[in-house]
Amino acid sequence: MNRTFPDAVSVSLPVRKRSYSRGARWPLALCLALMIAPCHAGENPPSAYLDLSLEDLGNVRITSVSKKEERLADAAASVYVITEDAIRRSGARSLPEALRLAPNLQVAQVGANQYAISARGFNGTSANKLLVMIDGRTVYTPLYSGVFWDVQDVMLQDLDRIEMISGTGGALWGSNAVNGIVNVITRRAAASDGDLFYASAGTTGRSLALRHSGAINDSGDAYRLYAKSSTGKALERANGASAVNAWQRSQLGFRSDWQLPHGELSVQGDAYRGSSEQTMPGLQSVSGGNLLTRWTRQLADGANLRLQASVDRTMRDIPGVFSETLNTLDLDLQYSLPEVDGKQWIVGGGYRVYDDSVGNNDLLAFLPAQRKLHLSNFFVQQERSLRPDLQLIVSAKLEHNDYTGLEFLPGLKLAWKPADNKQLWASLARAVRTPSRIDAEFFVPGKPPYLLAGGPSFRSEIVNTVEIGWRAQNGQTVPYSVVIFHSEYDKLRSLDALPDGVLVFGNQIKGRVNGLEATASYQASKSLAFDASALLLREHFSGAKRAQSQSGNDPRSQWTLGSRWNIDESRQLDVSLRHVGKLCTPPVPAYTSLDARFGWRLSNGAELGLSGRNLFNPRHQEFASGSGAQLLNPILLERSFDLTLTVRF
Repeated sequence: MNRTFPDAVSVSLPVRKRSYSRGARWPLALCLALMIAPCHAGENPPSAYLDLSLEDLGNVRITSVSKKEERLADAAASVYVITEDAIRRSGARSLPEALRLAPNLQVAQVGANQYAISARGFNGTSANKLLVMIDGRTVYTPLYSGVFWDVQDVMLQDLDRIEMISGTGGALWGSNAVNGIVNVITRRAAASDGDLFYASAGTTGRSLALRHSGAINDSGDAYRLYAKSSTGKALERANGASAVNAWQRSQLGFRSDWQLPHGELSVQGDAYRGSSEQTMPGLQSVSGGNLLTRWTRQLADGANLRLQASVDRTMRDIPGVFSETLNTLDLDLQYSLPEVDGKQWIVGGGYRVYDDSVGNNDLLAFLPAQRKLHLSNFFVQQERSLRPDLQLIVSAKLEHNDYTGLEFLPGLKLAWKPADNKQLWASLARAVRTPSRIDAEFFVPGKPPYLLAGGPSFRSEIVNTVEIGWRAQNGQTVPYSVVIFHSEYDKLRSLDALPDGVLVFGNQIKGRVNGLEATASYQASKSLAFDASALLLREHFSGAKRAQSQSGNDPRSQWTLGSRWNIDESRQLDVSLRHVGKLCTPPVPAYTSLDARFGWRLSNGAELGLSGRNLFNPRHQEFASGSGAQLLNPILLERSFDLTLTVRF
């Protein structure tokens, strides 16, 4: 069970190693904000949230496990919820850093704004077995079935929660939900009524953010507008040389929520632009925008209807490597029937189309350069109460893609609740990772004769997972959960040689992964709590010798210990100790990192935060990428400090 303690948020993000003429404006902006801060009203003091009982925290409502709203304590899955307050108290500066709070995720920083994130293994810079959504909008790219983390950003102060489910979720969420699902959910506009100013500065960078929200009318309709800008300086390599990856990024967006005569309507969107340095000539550049509309209606018979549509445009240019313009249209429909005689049905379907255009060069190419991909699906789920304390959940999804045709994704789950604060569940599920463009259409060099000629016969990667979990609360102060799982993988990507020596991508690798996930919390008092978590993995792969290093290079263990202390009504201290085991191929030593944050509420609407990261050692490595000299001279993360100011008007 997740254990977090809500308050208010602050975020900090990094800066370039150069001077800015506008830097002198920062002290003035901070002073003005502090002068205005006492005018703010309506915020709950930090300690108010620590008065919540563990039972109340278990009543947090989530939606990602079964595609309907349910209590966290009733969710039959390995699920962890990260609240906006937990992010603030951790000192996290970005969405990837916030995901470090989920003990069932593996998060490694690769560069100044590059991350490798996965669940239950298979981590890497091109990790492709984790489905990520922001307010229900899928953000993985069809280029390689993974996530470009440098462009996934939200106003962290406006987050409601992040739901992280580890385990196979293809029966509900489709392909790519192989090892887990991350669903980032922002608050309704009415829940963040008012204005907000945020600033941070530290050894790794700077960030500014503004948010304005308010009521549209007296019927509960509301809107929210935000803008944020961040810069980050380059990291250093082991020999002290610059890694040449300084970056800057700006983003703005909005959300509006409407109460209509026949349902509720939400409209939201974002636009962003950024750039980063690279060792080759020229700057990498990214830009894009998205628009999402969601309509829900509660019908008279208790049924619920939801229709969601989104459009997304992303542009990426990496001089000397490739460029891409991707347009996405996504439609999703879900109909939840009312429960009758202990049975409830949920049915739905969706259609997504990608219009992808890649700028090729002599080094590498995606052929054809322009590609339109279609993805359609239909799913059905039935929940049946076999008796008051025993529930059976059967789900299945049919999904069609342009590479492999129709895929069948079933799931079966049995949940037993001997008491309201105890639950045992077991599940069996199948999922697939359907081919991406890099699997089938990637060529090196960009013109014949080719050394690598795509994967003309590449099929979907398959996983079958069995999972057993137990969640309970011992007395009033100790909630805990333990999950064990076994996954069998087939048709994993391999690099095969044809008779003429040309390489192609194939499906010659098999594997199995066994693991254990455990979390526990102890609330020593209303103002002090402790958290602990552990993740153990055992991986084995067989088949083609080539490219086996792409699978199984994960730490065999990782654990965290944390404390949350409200010193008084105005001051807080949070400490987190995190250990990650070594990586083998390429080798990365194990490391232990100590992070801490001190928060001081200056007034009813202003808070200062001082965060320190990697306090144990001056610098350490978290991941290895590149080849040759880059592996011998890796990028290191240094000890860093950030000062943040959050003012609510």
